[in-house]
Amino acid sequence: MEYSKEFKQALSEFSPAEKDKLIFRLLKKDKLLSKKLYFELIDLETVDDKRDAMEEIIHEKVSLASKYIANQKYFLVLIRKISAEITEHVKITTDKFGDVSLNLFLINEILEHNEKLGTQRFDNVYKLYIYLINKIFKALTLVKKLNEDYWMEFDDLLENLNEKIDNNIYLSKLCVNNGLDFNWLKCENIPDHFELIVKNIKSEGFLR
Repeated sequence: MEYSKEFKQALSEFSPAEKDKLIFRLLKKDKLLSKKLYFELIDLETVDDKRDAMEEIIHEKVSLASKYIANQKYFLVLIRKISAEITEHVKITTDKFGDVSLNLFLINEILEHNEKLGTQRFDNVYKLYIYLINKIFKALTLVKKLNEDYWMEFDDLLENLNEKIDNNIYLSKLCVNNGLDFNWLKCENIPDHFELIVKNIKSEGFLR
């Protein structure tokens, strides 16, 4: 929504008390904005602190969720909720590094339970694996937009991910079938036109 000059002028003429009242009313309706402002204005924790805390949350919640791997529908619901917490963290802190690292960390934590996942029928884990592969593509896309100074840290996560995929036959085959080149799991090997590659893969009906 665009605001006219007249509307902006009318707002600027509010008294300080009226402005404060309006701000608090708006913040009550927008919890995300409230958390963002709190972080930016008075929170003593840094982005790194928040990211470290999120890693602990992810580890704990994936560990708890793993008890429901046999119930794949519910397990995926729990994983999506954890992913939503990562999204909220990124929106509050504008943590672009964390947008990649935390999502890769989440995938790695899920695949720590490869043994349990391996006992499931392919039909049961298909949606989860497609969900994870989409996350991998998104993470690789974001990597290309970040400074190369970060790549070494991402490479550690991607190497770990590569090993776990290699130990999961169904996931490995599904990655190949959906156009994921394992060479891309090293930052310097991600093509410059990666977004176009992903777009073409999806246009051909994959990643669904």
